[in-house]
Amino acid sequence: MGIFLKRQKSTEREGFHDRQKSKIRLIMLGIFILTIVAGSLNYPNLWDKGVDWINSNIGIKIPHFYKLPFKLGLDLQGGTHLIYEANLSTIEAGERDASLDGIRDVIERRVNIFGVAEPTIQINKSGDSYRLIVDLPGVTDIHQAIEMIGATPYLEFKEQREQAETDEILKRQQEGDEEAQKIDPYFTSTQLTGRYLKKSQLAFDQTTSKPHVGLEFTDEGGKIFAELTKNNVGKILAIYLDGFPISAPRVQEEITGGNAQITGSFTTEEAKELAQRLNAGALPVPINLISQQNIGASLGHDSLIKSLKAGLIGFLAILLFMVVSYRLSGFFASLSLIIYVIVLLALFKLIPVTLTLAGIAGFLLSMGMAVDANILIFSRTKEEVREGRGFFDALNVGIKRAWPSIRDGNFTTILVGLILFMFGTGFVKGFALTLIIGNLINMFSAIVITNYLIRFFIKGGAGGHKKIWL
Repeated sequence: MGIFLKRQKSTEREGFHDRQKSKIRLIMLGIFILTIVAGSLNYPNLWDKGVDWINSNIGIKIPHFYKLPFKLGLDLQGGTHLIYEANLSTIEAGERDASLDGIRDVIERRVNIFGVAEPTIQINKSGDSYRLIVDLPGVTDIHQAIEMIGATPYLEFKEQREQAETDEILKRQQEGDEEAQKIDPYFTSTQLTGRYLKKSQLAFDQTTSKPHVGLEFTDEGGKIFAELTKNNVGKILAIYLDGFPISAPRVQEEITGGNAQITGSFTTEEAKELAQRLNAGALPVPINLISQQNIGASLGHDSLIKSLKAGLIGFLAILLFMVVSYRLSGFFASLSLIIYVIVLLALFKLIPVTLTLAGIAGFLLSMGMAVDANILIFSRTKEEVREGRGFFDALNVGIKRAWPSIRDGNFTTILVGLILFMFGTGFVKGFALTLIIGNLINMFSAIVITNYLIRFFIKGGAGGHKKIWL
């Protein structure tokens, strides 16, 4: 009976070890596939060369790998950096965020028409100042960039003032009142602006055959337009474009349905161009250019080369330190770090993350923290080995005891990164994003990749000599 129980226990242990071996092999296969896919995404030419050889020599048709470029920021690629200030004086406080979102969408559409790849348009609020930061990668002609944005018209409808009000403003202007000089004495702004424009198109008057621009408002804009025409029957409702009146029709009756016309002394080409510009985007509020900066492509290229060189030197120094300090365990930690870099770069492509100098700094910092996680594990493992444990058992205990420190250290860093990302702007956000993603992946790298690389070789019979591991 005793022999039977021993055999049964022995069989159970063997079955458990077999399951463990199968699990380790399966995870290693997954890590291998992940590395190949991520590496091919980072550098698809290597995959394509192998595929071309197979296709030509074996005759099967394997497709080339999906090509996805890295998204580089202005400081690495070169381009134009513009800062605009939005004039929200006529917009109610509760509507300002929506107006800024509208400006951002309009400018993005306008810039995309000119073929600018991946423009970055950010909103920055500082006190009572509302600014839009526009980054146009690859656009090195700053005048062309300003023209792209400036060509976007600001459309608004204005009501006619009462005669007494007009006379009062004109009187103040004649007396040299500086505030009055800024006021239009004849018309006052209304809520109806290009923000509510759905589309515009070239049309012709059925009687005179003269060209005009037909406007179609959104549902909300149609209601505002109907209310405006209802309140201004018999009065002039002026249409302003970029601050200048282009049409001043007199309202005969309430107009429902959300349609209007811009009439004037247009040629067919002028009316067509105006319709195109309005479709490209009529700004919901006016904007003023307050800062401009051009970053040349050569300067961006130099910054990229220097950043890559610094990153490579730092990376090699880390690998050397790990191998010297922790022997074979350090070698596998270095291999894990290489896989970590490959996977992280692939994620940067997929998300995509705009890589700037600050973003690369965040990436390098997270790489250092990935090594830190391995150092914590190996230091704990060393302590367990000194107490007489076998290396395999010491590694298990070392991981369990190091995990709380790894978790808390990375969590606090991610928390700071989230705060920087939510409240920071521009390059600060780029640094925060790469730092957050890097820290999330480095925990996976230390706990899973390094751990199972070592387990795989220990199970293969290399775990009997403690001195070669630590």
